[in-house]
Amino acid sequence: MIIIIIGVSGCGKTSLGSGLADRLGLRYFEADSFHPAANIEKMSCGKPLNDEDRWPWLGAIRSRVAALQKEGQSAVFTCSALKESYRAFLGEGLAEPVEWVYLKGTYEVIFDRMISRKDHYFKAEMLKSQFADLEEPENAFIMDIEIPLKEKVNRLEKRFSPADNKK
Repeated sequence: MIIIIIGVSGCGKTSLGSGLADRLGLRYFEADSFHPAANIEKMSCGKPLNDEDRWPWLGAIRSRVAALQKEGQSAVFTCSALKESYRAFLGEGLAEPVEWVYLKGTYEVIFDRMISRKDHYFKAEMLKSQFADLEEPENAFIMDIEIPLKEKVNRLEKRFSPADNKK
């Protein structure tokens, strides 16, 4: 089972993804670690990524997902996956479907969180570009970002625990 937690920057993907992976005893992969240096440099300069920038990054993530599935391993990933075309690409050609979790929140709440973040290359001023690109998923488990982290982890643990997993 591959779980991908999606949403705009600053919505809490990393905290939830690492917490859920710990709870389920799975490996955790942060999508930011798959970015080529040019993407990180571009965002560090306050420039949002475009589709051309994102395709190689998404391809690297999909390759890792496919490799894990081939090895019979489960994992938790976090990735913005803002557009339906990105999510379709990430799931294309895989042995098993991906389990999507969408962290949903308002621009105002997320912007407030982002301006208090230190030492992250993604600037709060670029959040508007992510909301402009965001196509909310129809095939994801939706979680409100304002639910406390521990409760979100508990809900997802119950949903994805092997004993409760009906797949």
